[in-house]
Amino acid sequence: MTDLYAVLGNPVAHSKSPLIHSEFARQTGQDMDYGAILAPLDGFAATIGRLRMEGYRGCNVTVPFKFEAFSLSTSHTERAEIAKTVNTLKFAEEGVFGDNTDGAGLVADIRNNHHVAISDKRILLVGAGGAAWGALFPLLAEMPERLIISNRTIAKAEEAVRVFSSRARRKTEFAARAFDALAGERFDIVINATSSGLKDELPALPQGLFAEGSLAYDMMYGKKTPFMTFAIEQGAEKIADGLGMLVEQAAESFFFWRGIRPETRPVIEKLKS
Repeated sequence: MTDLYAVLGNPVAHSKSPLIHSEFARQTGQDMDYGAILAPLDGFAATIGRLRMEGYRGCNVTVPFKFEAFSLSTSHTERAEIAKTVNTLKFAEEGVFGDNTDGAGLVADIRNNHHVAISDKRILLVGAGGAAWGALFPLLAEMPERLIISNRTIAKAEEAVRVFSSRARRKTEFAARAFDALAGERFDIVINATSSGLKDELPALPQGLFAEGSLAYDMMYGKKTPFMTFAIEQGAEKIADGLGMLVEQAAESFFFWRGIRPETRPVIEKLKS
């Protein structure tokens, strides 16, 4: 029988994950079907229970359920345990296995597709939700010079620093800052990990954040977000959306489920065209 998978979120209609995984399945000869499911904000656990009853083999998890997916998992991969969030679930008789492929996908996209080194760079990570938590450990593992996390609610950014501080290498300055405290700072890579683009909003960032030759990266994809427009106006040299990250993290999820690693470049190019 065809193996069933899906992406769960709220909203989820915009997701390109069904197309990506269909391409991966075709490329690797896997018999699987992948859909998109809108989970009620108060019904994520019930939706997962229904999918397991219906014979699904796993799912991806997007906004706003990544923390809940971590709690729901009966066991975690090391990177999910570190991130305290889950974006990939694998269902088996013995339980629900949780992984987090977001950070690996982000780093792979920045380094391999956009050809920007992360090591020794000054990085600003905007947001302290599930997407940001998934990215922190892989970013810290690249040993940047600085990694500053900023959020509208500074307490959430401070909590992330407290949780991940033991993962920062001695050479990396790792700290939380309020938006207004960023005035006068300069960064080589600015990553928007908030969902502000879904609402056509811009985080309350000060001007002058982008250093010469900088990369502005929005994890949102599919449209030019206010953050990307702001970055262009502020002189960022490179602008990127999260399409490549989406494909790269999907490849990690696919490997977690199927044990086969698909090629990402053809899928990225197909989505761009």
